[in-house]
Amino acid sequence: MTIEQKLKMVLAFAGISQAELARRIGTTPSNLNQKVKRNTLTNEELEKIAEALGCQWRAEFVLEDGRTI
Repeated sequence: MTIEQKLKMVLAFAGISQAELARRIGTTPSNLNQKVKRNTLTNEELEKIAEALGCQWRAEFVLEDGRTI
């Protein structure tokens, strides 16, 4: 599963849009979208995304109930 697919899934679980996520992590929706499409998100950025979503990043998202994406 790609990072883009994982991100879409975790956003669905969180009930927020990618644009809202971009605002939460201090970037523009356009910039975040480009990084996702190009698969150029760094681990630091993925950790920041996970924190903004209230989960953890360990090369996967770990939801509060223990499910992973």
